[in-house]
Amino acid sequence: MLHTTTQAILVSVAFLVLWPSAASAKATPVELRQTQQGWQLFRGGEPYFIRGAGGEGSLEQLAAAGANSVRTWGADDIGARLDAAHALGLSVPVGIWLGHERHGFDYGDETQVRKQLEAARQTVLRYKDHPAVLLWGIGNEMEGYGEGDNPAIWKAVNDIAAMVKKLDPFHPTMTATAELGGGRIDGVQKHCPAIDIHGINSYGGSLSVVDRYRAGGATKPYVLTEFGPLGVWEIPKNDWGAPSEPTSTEKAAFYRRSYESGVLGARGLALGSYVFKWGFKMEATPTWYGMFLRDGAPLGAVDVMTELWSGRPPPNLSPTVEPLIIEGGPQVDPGDEIRVRAVIADPEGAAIRVRWGLRRESGAYTAGGDFQRVPPEMKGAVLEGSASGARLSMPKDPGPYRLFLYAYDAAGRAATANVPLLVKGEVRTPMPVYVYS
Repeated sequence: MLHTTTQAILVSVAFLVLWPSAASAKATPVELRQTQQGWQLFRGGEPYFIRGAGGEGSLEQLAAAGANSVRTWGADDIGARLDAAHALGLSVPVGIWLGHERHGFDYGDETQVRKQLEAARQTVLRYKDHPAVLLWGIGNEMEGYGEGDNPAIWKAVNDIAAMVKKLDPFHPTMTATAELGGGRIDGVQKHCPAIDIHGINSYGGSLSVVDRYRAGGATKPYVLTEFGPLGVWEIPKNDWGAPSEPTSTEKAAFYRRSYESGVLGARGLALGSYVFKWGFKMEATPTWYGMFLRDGAPLGAVDVMTELWSGRPPPNLSPTVEPLIIEGGPQVDPGDEIRVRAVIADPEGAAIRVRWGLRRESGAYTAGGDFQRVPPEMKGAVLEGSASGARLSMPKDPGPYRLFLYAYDAAGRAATANVPLLVKGEVRTPMPVYVYS
């Protein structure tokens, strides 16, 4: 590996030699430098600290909140997204999706690996001159959720990164891993010399990520590529295996702590971050990770990130909500009528509008972010509901459920809380239906 000072000199020379052609193509050059203050990005010759988010939510709202970048995980049909981002002054780390072994990709199969590299080549050639491009995000959690030490994976990542550098010397390379454990630090630091930046997806671990990164011997700069609430896998399960989701108010406070510790607390090493998730996300529940509800209402996490990005909180803040309290406990008999207490407040003292809904529990608590369907609300379950609580009639079918509260202020900002419930009894599994031809 080249010494960092030598690398900076060579990168600078490359920019000087190749700048005219890139300028004519309107690419915005991005350079990674090691300064007296530590690692720093320069975009268009100016210092650039990433204030970003990942997700498919409104780019107009993102820019208005004070962000300057929006992350993608892949490059399918990304052209319009790049154009829209550029029009709003947002940069884009273009994701190059790499296969996951859990989805059937085999890094020992030369044909698959070669096709993947060629697809990456075509992505770079197609978009490298777009002025919104910030860097190339080569893979996201492609090492999996075990030890992450498969040398074939790291070789494939580095081969793509090396190819990218030859095609486009104007934008750095980054790969994002699922946290830092196992062989992840060594994989990026020692086995991927063509990777400039280590992207780290860290939720509960974001409070200690900088200390663990340094303790692991890492010297490359990093970007906190995903952070947000505690992950569903990081929450203790109750007696029937369901996690208790923090309220939107509790999550907002954790977003702040994560950003202050894992990003602002690592200046000179952290180049910025991408909060997760800008938009709606169904994973474990319909409210766990999204910074917006399904109807587009912003939650408290948006308020916090607006303040952290822009230095000013929004003029109207989202309502706050305390954890729900089930009178008599969360395990009930089929058809029982139960009462739930709630405490909601609006920072501006405005009136609160609420909606309650009961859903079957999804039961999908694994990591990875794979697509999940939103369980429908149970019709007729909520008998009455207000800002102070609800009365509901539980289903007669045994099994796990979850009660949701959605609270809105007059400006359309929201808060949410939920609580897992169990209807006692034997859960019946539907018999399979066979069709014989």
